[in-house]
Amino acid sequence: MFTGGIAATNGFAFHAPDGWVVVDAPEGMADFLAEKNIRPTALLLTHAHFDHVMDAAAIAATGAAVYAWDASTPEDRLEPLVRQWTGTSLNIPDYPVHHPLRHLLGQPLSVAGLQLSIAHVPGHSPDSLIFIDPSRARAFTGDTLMAGGVGRSDFPGGSHSLLISGIRREILSLPPATIIFPGHGERSTVAEETDENPHLNP
Repeated sequence: MFTGGIAATNGFAFHAPDGWVVVDAPEGMADFLAEKNIRPTALLLTHAHFDHVMDAAAIAATGAAVYAWDASTPEDRLEPLVRQWTGTSLNIPDYPVHHPLRHLLGQPLSVAGLQLSIAHVPGHSPDSLIFIDPSRARAFTGDTLMAGGVGRSDFPGGSHSLLISGIRREILSLPPATIIFPGHGERSTVAEETDENPHLNP
């Protein structure tokens, strides 16, 4: 795990049968991978918000195939909103999406010799995806579900009701021992969040 950027965003790298897989690309992730001598085969993006894709173009330039909901726009990446909030410029380099996933929901996804499942959980952002590795009982949840929390729903295209219903349908239905690797904060499990997350147990 690597945590970087102004939002302390998590990026993950793990070894699959046919190469390294990276999940999300916070600022500094490309340098982290280079320092570890990791040349990724694939980059999976949970969603296009700026803090998760800052280094996407740099990682793609190493030859990694990019998997995401679809190609993103500056609005998807929240660039105009961040400029409005901070008064500073934010221009994220465009990155390719070699494998758009919006039309592949419900189908198994083969990445670097590993069979993953993908689930669409909008609410934090319209394009939010969950990447599930059933063989290792883990799920990469981006900014949908975090330890003791859920993602913000006040960004453009957000919906709290969609977020909560999607979490319950797609994540809490996984085996209880499934490890949750979130976009921010520490890891958790489905069992812990089912029992203890105050946003899911009002």
